[in-house]
Amino acid sequence: MKKVLKWVGIVLGALVGLIVLALVVIYFNSQSRLTKIYNPPNDIVSIPADAESIANGKHIFQFRGCEGCHGEQLQGLVYLDDPAIGKVISTNLTTGKGGVGGAMSDADWVRAIRYGIRSDGTALLFMPSTEFYYLSDEDLGDVIAYIKSVSPADNELSPSKLSLTGRVVMTLVEGLTFIPAELIPMDAARPTAPEVGITPEYGAYLTQSCHVCHGLTMSGGVIPGFPADWPPAPNLTFGAGSVMPTWTEDGFITALRTGVTPSGQELRSAYMPWTSYKYMSDDELKAVWAYLKSLPKVEYGNR
Repeated sequence: MKKVLKWVGIVLGALVGLIVLALVVIYFNSQSRLTKIYNPPNDIVSIPADAESIANGKHIFQFRGCEGCHGEQLQGLVYLDDPAIGKVISTNLTTGKGGVGGAMSDADWVRAIRYGIRSDGTALLFMPSTEFYYLSDEDLGDVIAYIKSVSPADNELSPSKLSLTGRVVMTLVEGLTFIPAELIPMDAARPTAPEVGITPEYGAYLTQSCHVCHGLTMSGGVIPGFPADWPPAPNLTFGAGSVMPTWTEDGFITALRTGVTPSGQELRSAYMPWTSYKYMSDDELKAVWAYLKSLPKVEYGNR
């Protein structure tokens, strides 16, 4: 019996040792990715100062969800606190106490928004630059102009932080990262933004953020890396398992304006940010509808 207990103790000790070793490897692997220095392109973006450009910058800031993350005063928020991922804390973008506005050059703003890179070259956590990478120079310049125009707001916040579980997930799940800069093709030629208009191309330009939840094909399904209590994203194509064929353009616009679908279902803003998309103009929403109608009909869940 003593021999059995001895061997059980040895096996358990070995298992504990392997687990500790694995966690140490995961920690240092993820830490090396968090502290990696990037050298993004030095894009020259003109920052306007006229009222029309600033107003357009605010419009873009609102409907692309920036206000939902950073707050109406750009003061920063604790956006998510989940042990499975960590703390997602948006930065105070103003020149107020705790804000970064006073220390940011125009080039710093471009690198942070377009590439997800801090002024010291390290990558920002959770910053959705994979979406903002596609912003045209004109739109990006207007957004920066708006940010710089906002009054100071005092709000001191800690930076975002990955939990141990988040580090494990990011290390073990291939293709999943909470460091968006890793996914941005910094050595590639900049994509050309389409002309403004009620076209599928412009609709695609407006909906880059939708791919985060609905997938590259927009067919929805379980969202990788999100908390377990998040509902699966619906299919936005007109393929099998989608309600889109029962909707009309007017019904789609109403849903994104009011948060109520044509069937009377309420969209939960905690998961579907219609409170940001409601700021889109009618023509912008029509372009999005044109884009969704143009997508290949994909069966639900084939992200």
